[in-house]
Amino acid sequence: MRKTLFTRYITVFMLIIFISFAILALVIGSNMTAITVEGKREDVESTAENVSSVITALHGPTDSESFKALFASGEQELSKYVEHLSEITGDLRVFIFDSDGNLIKSVKEYESATFKQSKLSESVMTELKTENGVSGYDDMDGAMTADFLYSVKPVMSANEQSSDALGYVFTCASAKVVNSIIGSTVKTLLHTSLWVFFAALVAVYFLSERIIGPLKHMSRAAKSYATGNFDIRIPVEGNDEVAELAAAFNQMANGLQNLENMRRSFLANVSHDLKTPMTTIAGFIDAILSGAIPPENQTEYLERIKEEVLRLSRLVRQLLDLSRIQAGDRKIEPVTFDICEVARQIVLSFEQKIEEKRLCVEFDCENENINVLADKDAIHQILYNLCDNAVKFSREGGRYRIRIETKDKKAYVSVYNEGQGIAKEDLPFVFERFYKSDKSRGLDKTGVGLGLFISKTIIDAHRETITVDSEQGNYCEFTFTLPLSEAKKPLIEKTVPKD
Repeated sequence: MRKTLFTRYITVFMLIIFISFAILALVIGSNMTAITVEGKREDVESTAENVSSVITALHGPTDSESFKALFASGEQELSKYVEHLSEITGDLRVFIFDSDGNLIKSVKEYESATFKQSKLSESVMTELKTENGVSGYDDMDGAMTADFLYSVKPVMSANEQSSDALGYVFTCASAKVVNSIIGSTVKTLLHTSLWVFFAALVAVYFLSERIIGPLKHMSRAAKSYATGNFDIRIPVEGNDEVAELAAAFNQMANGLQNLENMRRSFLANVSHDLKTPMTTIAGFIDAILSGAIPPENQTEYLERIKEEVLRLSRLVRQLLDLSRIQAGDRKIEPVTFDICEVARQIVLSFEQKIEEKRLCVEFDCENENINVLADKDAIHQILYNLCDNAVKFSREGGRYRIRIETKDKKAYVSVYNEGQGIAKEDLPFVFERFYKSDKSRGLDKTGVGLGLFISKTIIDAHRETITVDSEQGNYCEFTFTLPLSEAKKPLIEKTVPKD
C-alpha cells in the first residue's frame, strides 16, 4: 500500500506524542513509586517507634516476664490499644513479639494473612542484636506470605540500667497499597494521554490538510499542464510558506500559458509567413512559364519574386539565430568599432523606404566618432532590426530619428519614430519570443516576433540593457547601451546563455 505524505506526517507526529507520554508515564510512575514507598516506610517506622515508647512509658516492664504479662489477658488495656491501632490504621498492621522472636500479640484476622509462621526470621533476630530496629521491603526470608514494608523496634526495660530488649513491636504494610497508588496514577495518566492524543490527532489532521491540500491541487494542476491545459489555478490562502508556494505555482502557470499562447501564435505566424511568399513565388513562376506574363513585364515580376525570396531568407535567418541562441552556440566576439558609422550605413540602406514614406530623418550623434567594445555583427543586426521596425511602423511624413550619446562610460543608442506605437499593456512583453503587438497583421507582414527577442538576448550577453518607451498612436523609441572602448570593460560571457 502506498504511503502518502499525509499518512506519514500523521504517523510520525502520533508516534512522537505516544513516545513522549510513555516516557512521561515512566518518569512519573517511578517518582510516585519512590515517594509512596518512602512515605509508607516512614509511617511503618514511626508507628513501631510510637508503640514501643507507649509500652515503656506507660506500663514500665522491667523484664521479659513482666513484658509478656502485659499481653497475657485479652482484656488488658494495652492489648486493646494494639488491636485498636491495627484497626484504625487500615493497611498498617501491628504485632508484638517477645525477646525470643515469638508472636505474643496480634489481630487474629491479620496474623494468618501476614505470617507463614508466628516467629521473626533468624536474619532479623541476628540483626536486632546489633541494631536499634530493623526495616525492610520483602518477605523476611520467607517468614511472611508476601512482600511487606515492615519495621521492627525493640521495647526497652523501664530500668535504665538494663540494655536488653524485653520484646519487639513489629509493624508492616502490604505492597498492594503501593501498587494501588501507582495503578491509580498510571490510570490517570493514561486517560489524560488518550484525550491529549485525540486532541493532537484532530489538530494534526487539520494542520496536515492545510499543508497537503494545496500540494494535491498542485499535483492535479501539474497533470493538467502536462496535457496542455493551463487554465487551472491554485487557491492562495493566508501568507505563509504554503501560500507563497501556491502563488509561485500560479505565476509559473501564467508564464507557461503565455509561452504556450506565443508558441501557437509563432506557429501560426511562421506557417503564414512561409506559405504566403511560397504561394506568391509559385504563382509568378507558373505565370511566367505559361506565358501569361509577357516578356516585357517579366522583369517586374522577377523583382517581386526576389523580394519574397529575401523575405524567406530573413525568416530562415531569424529561426536559425533563435536555434543557435537556445543551443548556446551564438558566440560574442568583442571588437572596437565606430557605432556612429554603423548607424549611418544602416540609415542609408533604408533610403528608398524612407523616401517612399517621406519621413523626416534626424541623425543626432554626440561626436563624429564613438568607439564601442562589442560584437560588431551582432550590434549591426540589432540596430538594423530596430531601424527596420521604425521605418515599417512610421506614419507617412512622420519623424524618424537615430540618436547616439555617451554617459557614464557607455554609449546610448536610440531609435525613434512617430507612428503606430505600442499599447501600454503590450510594453512588458515586446521582448518575449514570438510576441507581436500587431496581432491583426495589418502592418507587420514580414516578421514572426523574433527580432526583439534576439536583440534582447544579444544585449543581455553583453551585460547591457535595452528598453522601450512608447505611446500608442503617437511614438515609439527603443534604447540600448554599449560599453565605450576606452572603458576597457572586461567582456562578459563569450557564449549567449541558453534561454
